[in-house]
Amino acid sequence: MNTTTTNQGANRIVPIVMMIALFGMISFVTNLAAPMGQVLKEQFGASNLQGLLGNAANFIAYAVMGIPGGILLQRIGYKKTSLVAIAVGFTGVLIQYFSGHAGQASAFGIYLLGAFVAGFSMCLLNIVVNPMLNTLGGGGNKGNQLIQVGGSFNSIMATFTPAFVGILIGETAKANIKDVFPVMYIAMAVFAVVFVLMLIVSIPEPHISTSKEPLKNLMSGALQFRHFILGAVAIFIYVGVEVGTPYIMMYWLSETATVGKTIAGFVAGTYWLLMMVGRMVGASIGSKVSSKSMLTFASAVGIIFILLAIFLPTSMEVSLPVIQRSAAGALSFGLAQVPVNAMFMVLVGLCTSIMWGGIFNLAVEGLGKYLAAASGIFMVMVCGGGILPAIQGWVADMTGYLTSYWVIVAGFVYLLFYALIGSKNVNTDINTEE
Repeated sequence: MNTTTTNQGANRIVPIVMMIALFGMISFVTNLAAPMGQVLKEQFGASNLQGLLGNAANFIAYAVMGIPGGILLQRIGYKKTSLVAIAVGFTGVLIQYFSGHAGQASAFGIYLLGAFVAGFSMCLLNIVVNPMLNTLGGGGNKGNQLIQVGGSFNSIMATFTPAFVGILIGETAKANIKDVFPVMYIAMAVFAVVFVLMLIVSIPEPHISTSKEPLKNLMSGALQFRHFILGAVAIFIYVGVEVGTPYIMMYWLSETATVGKTIAGFVAGTYWLLMMVGRMVGASIGSKVSSKSMLTFASAVGIIFILLAIFLPTSMEVSLPVIQRSAAGALSFGLAQVPVNAMFMVLVGLCTSIMWGGIFNLAVEGLGKYLAAASGIFMVMVCGGGILPAIQGWVADMTGYLTSYWVIVAGFVYLLFYALIGSKNVNTDINTEE
């Protein structure tokens, strides 16, 4: 028996668990922003656009921190960057908590500040967690397997967050930020525990390759590729579609008399649950089906689902399996009657589940030495998850909830264009060798 190998495996269990926990926290904190919009709408009389400003602040932080985060990682390494990210995440949630104790005039602004700070943390964690899990797993198939486990936990937390917020605010006439304090307590507790453990535990530092060329030149080089530029736009649109689809639906269902706020949160959670299912299916067929084929199919089906959601009558209802809350407060699993439109919006989760990997693979194909710089630009474009839903929320304010989904249709049409035409590398003559 190789004692050294056994000890190394045992020593990696704790950091692996921490990285998976942080993978979940990325989703937990990120997906707290949009359900909080329902609280903001009721406490402050905010519009749909204003309700989504917290979500926008969270994602716009990616645009600010994406490239500096990569530079920070290269200078201080993975462990120290993780500690910085965890501390910033704790601070962001703490500021949101303080907004619940602030006066009515300043609470909204303080909450938005907290969401923005939390966004910095989520960006840094995204930069750290994937390569860390890959390294802790030993690279190769085992490393990828750990990333898939982390991704599944990410989806579970995305399912849990809107459902939990729905339970906490219940069907009260006017929700308040204080109603959501238990979610914030959980987030701060996890951040605090993981921070202490991260200080104590020794973890390996993945090798960070350095290039002789300055980052500015590498970024300019990546932007010479048409398929990469169009792919970066596709990532911006994809994240916006992924976030906007369930959360505008949640706002709509919350105002539907036969559904209510609690069930609306659980229905939104079902969307993220289907994303987890889709990711597992995508991982199982990824070696046999090309990224182009998967993205083409998912985009086309997404268009069909959203068009059905727009045009079918809202009076037509279907039963969706969700967790329900009885009048006595007990939770149970059962069927909820919702408009058929909501069912097709939820099914979009199956389509968006495989898009990140597909777009990324197509966009960076043939980039060579420009790959790392391209990844940083991709992280910046995640801000679409805040901007596009805000635009959809504004359209919903102007025209109605269902008509706002034409924004989603337009997004899917672009993604279909990228899969079929825009993803082709037409710049094969550019030198990409070190």
